[in-house]
Amino acid sequence: MHSSAQLSDLQLAVMRVIWDRGEATVAEVHEVLHDQRGLATTTVATVLTRLEKRGVLCHRREGRQFVYEPTVSEEEVQRSMVSELADRVFRGDVTELVSHLLDGRDMSPGDLQRVRALFEERSRRHPEE
Repeated sequence: MHSSAQLSDLQLAVMRVIWDRGEATVAEVHEVLHDQRGLATTTVATVLTRLEKRGVLCHRREGRQFVYEPTVSEEEVQRSMVSELADRVFRGDVTELVSHLLDGRDMSPGDLQRVRALFEERSRRHPEE
């Protein structure tokens, strides 16, 4: 994967179809996204080609169709995009990013408990940090 896997909203939508299925053809991605976005098949094909050039997809030929598979996980892309966001918007200050997320959202008590549990788990796994 390239060091920066910043994907547009449309690219993420296409990748999610492929992550969910494990692999997909242009027609399959088009079928899933057509009702939501009204995309032409050629648009889907162009997005898939660009994603492959970026190194987040690869393809194999089955008959006359290309079957696309992810070369990176959804978690890797999320990590890259959040890291880029933290660097650009919060000057790399993760504490500020987390504070902003906690302050900027309506959080239920259950959400706060889950966040606390995540911090506690992280502390157990990495006590030196």
